[in-house]
Amino acid sequence: MANVVIVGTQWGDEGKGKIVDLLAEHAHLVVRFQGGNNAGHTMVVGGEQFICHLIPSGILQDKTCIIGNGVVVDPAVLLEEIDNLQSRGIHIAADRLLISERAHLIMPYHKSVDHAREQFKGDKKIGTTGRGIGPAYEDKATRRGIRFVDLLDPKVFAEKVKTLLDEKNFYLKNYLSADVLDPQEIIDQYRQHAQRLAPHVANVSIIINDAIKNGQHVMFEGAQGTHLDIDHGTYPFVTSSNTVAGNACCGAGVGPKQIDEVIGIVKAYTTRVGAGPFPSELFDDVGDEIQKVGAEFGATTGRRRRCGWLDTVILRNAVRLNGLTGLAITKLDVLDGLESVKICTGYEYRGEIIQDFPASLDVLAECQPVYENLPGWKEDISSAKVIEDLPPNARNYLDRIAELTETEPHIVSVGPDRDQTIVLKHPYR
Repeated sequence: MANVVIVGTQWGDEGKGKIVDLLAEHAHLVVRFQGGNNAGHTMVVGGEQFICHLIPSGILQDKTCIIGNGVVVDPAVLLEEIDNLQSRGIHIAADRLLISERAHLIMPYHKSVDHAREQFKGDKKIGTTGRGIGPAYEDKATRRGIRFVDLLDPKVFAEKVKTLLDEKNFYLKNYLSADVLDPQEIIDQYRQHAQRLAPHVANVSIIINDAIKNGQHVMFEGAQGTHLDIDHGTYPFVTSSNTVAGNACCGAGVGPKQIDEVIGIVKAYTTRVGAGPFPSELFDDVGDEIQKVGAEFGATTGRRRRCGWLDTVILRNAVRLNGLTGLAITKLDVLDGLESVKICTGYEYRGEIIQDFPASLDVLAECQPVYENLPGWKEDISSAKVIEDLPPNARNYLDRIAELTETEPHIVSVGPDRDQTIVLKHPYR
């Protein structure tokens, strides 16, 4: 038995979907524990691309997939995702996709507030996806959220919507100068969602813990990345949930002693979508080339990702915050053909070298990356099956990452397809 948490170590978009899809073959349950449909996990199987925003990536491996209580769920998006997967031959029975009865709903007013706030802020906006994630977590924290257990009770649901919408409409109209919403339209729309989703709703904490007791393998799938964590990330340019591994327990309903491995997904370089500090960002032809070759566009938003060299300051931070037991390095093949590759090993701040990631955005703005240059490799590594197939300079690059982070690579991805992966240490074997 092994229970494994998969987390991103950078600012999201590290390739978690592929790694979860790969490892899910050996898991019995795959559990999403935080975030919402502001995350997109991309998987490529036999050259065919699948993108999931809410449904755990293990769905392609015919596993039981669970949306935990720590996730905020837009039911319309979830149903669209179910319909899309089923139209492509992925059958999703009620017992194959389970939703926590304690998971909170994203409501139409959450999305309206999200959009209106960003427009209101103008140049000071933080780059939210506009999908209502933050406002939904906001209502959850102030004890005004609506959960799936409420959705399944028509009377309770209608009362909550009417009460809440009085306040939301006042805020939308009088402060944000936005359109108000009709409560009955929302009630009618969500009753239809409830009819379809009711068979999937359950007390998933019991199901997960029973599986662990019975010796089954469980995988906990995180969304976004460590440095988008609301407590530990580049606040306020963060998401609205805790993305670190510790939240797998809170967001799924299991105790910490149940976790055996924590695998951190790290891209062989660094990317970021939207606003926020990015010390190793590149503004030259190399950055443009990495962006082009890596097809660096957000799976959810389609926005162009900012690209830069691998930053081991943030990677070491992620190792500590998550208690990583191993790394999965993705998109190594994107660096093929470069004369040299660089690794950021520290930051220079006012004449001093700092090794730890600062909390202050003003300090970060003054930080200059300190680079270590390594020779690149000209070979195409996309067909490599074992570590010995990689050119020496590529192996040296991996070795240096391990040295700087004191964490060994367990998986190396050399292409987008499931088969383009070198597994050095399998958490389920």
